Amino acid sequence: MLPWLGGGGFNFTDMMIYLENYGFFAYVLPFLIVFALVFAILSTMKMFQDNKGASVIIALAVGFLSLVGGFVPTFFSTIFPRFGVGISIILVALLLAGTFISGTEDKKYFKWIFFGLGALVFLFVLFSSFADWSFYGAGNWRYWWDNYAGIILLILVLIGVIVAVTVGQKKGAANGS
Repeated sequence: MLPWLGGGGFNFTDMMIYLENYGFFAYVLPFLIVFALVFAILSTMKMFQDNKGASVIIALAVGFLSLVGGFVPTFFSTIFPRFGVGISIILVALLLAGTFISGTEDKKYFKWIFFGLGALVFLFVLFSSFADWSFYGAGNWRYWWDNYAGIILLILVLIGVIVAVTVGQKKGAANGS
């Protein structure tokens, strides 16, 4: 009998600990994610569209091979909790924006603002996830900031200027200027 269905009733925490102890989160879920993505990609390729069996075999092989050495399960256990935090940040920003936006404003500016917020959250999740790894120096967040902060900020400012000039030119062209 499963331990969380014992005499005390259903206990979600014990069920999650039980699943974690048996490797469900470390092996089953990462395998399913890799398998599903590889199978979906292969299914869209012309060469494998008519041969689902080959797609399944390749996806199974890639899924199982991704578990070897523990790199993928460990990385998944690092990145997905941070991804959840990033999604929470975007959700709070959307809720706050919804509080102050009446609905009559032009929405394209808000789309760009939230795209920028999403890009920042993505970079934060990516770099903080690599903080546990020595992956071409990407893991040491402090190293990157100490050595490349000026270049990173310069690139961000240049991207902002390019976007501003591009948006400004489109408006000027539409007004006949």
